[in-house]
Amino acid sequence: MANRDVEGGGKQNNINNSNYFYDESSRETHWTSWLVPAIVVANLAVFIAVMFVNDCPKKINGPNKACVARFLGRFSFQPLRENPLFGPSSSTLEKMGALEWRKVVHEHQGWRLVTCMWLHAGIIHLLTNMLSLIFIGIRLEQQFGFVRVGLIYLISGLGGSILSSLFLQESISVGASGALFGLLGAMLSELLTNWTIYANKAAALFTLLFIIAINLGLGLLPRVDNFAHIGGFITGFCLGFILLLRPQYGWESSPTNTSLTKRKYSIYQYVLFIVAAVVLVVGLTVGSVMLFKGENGNKHCKWCHRLSCFPTSKWTC
Repeated sequence: MANRDVEGGGKQNNINNSNYFYDESSRETHWTSWLVPAIVVANLAVFIAVMFVNDCPKKINGPNKACVARFLGRFSFQPLRENPLFGPSSSTLEKMGALEWRKVVHEHQGWRLVTCMWLHAGIIHLLTNMLSLIFIGIRLEQQFGFVRVGLIYLISGLGGSILSSLFLQESISVGASGALFGLLGAMLSELLTNWTIYANKAAALFTLLFIIAINLGLGLLPRVDNFAHIGGFITGFCLGFILLLRPQYGWESSPTNTSLTKRKYSIYQYVLFIVAAVVLVVGLTVGSVMLFKGENGNKHCKWCHRLSCFPTSKWTC
């Protein structure tokens, strides 16, 4: 566990209050949520498969290195000194597709940028992420459908993996938190681009920004991959302007009196759409090129390493 940067741990709980943001007058729950529950089931299935492969009792013997919950047999957890999150070993995670810079760049295993978001360091890591996904994702899927929410989830996870690989090149990383922060970023941009349909605009914006700040701030703790969170958040923030547009307040289709009809989308919504699309494409393209060329992001930004772990008198990075 010493070399693992976990994308999440226990810091998604603050996101759960995000259901509050959607104003009653703007709810459009026309979709039945099935994708988000399917993602949760898939993550659970993958974790079970990882623990099956891990097979702690077979690899660790002796009273001082006893597996945790040995009654689970080959599904028992690694010793807590090795993995305090009740999960598999680092070597098992690496074998199953964890994000590792050297394998992505030098061994051409780019698929790890995607597979890492389906792996979790332990049962605690898994449960906190999946509970957060349920609270955030189901409401978004009910309002915007599985296609748009699925795209935001996957592309944000990819964006988080790219940024993580550029800055954290000496450790492995796993977790769905980059994708989850993408959904959170999309919620913020959805609020901004659909500003006119919200009644309590200032309260909603302040609360959402507070939740974002708390969760990103917790990413400054050791062993947490905050670059995956930041990359996922920025990606989701851009995608929200592109995929989560709503007609502005007061818009109606009136073929009999078009002169009095309000535009379906305002000028600023179109501007934000174009700017976000350009930033997203350029960012993902430049990041991918830098990654596969073997660039180290820390050489281009000397202080950026502090965004993932800020040293204090209580801990070192």
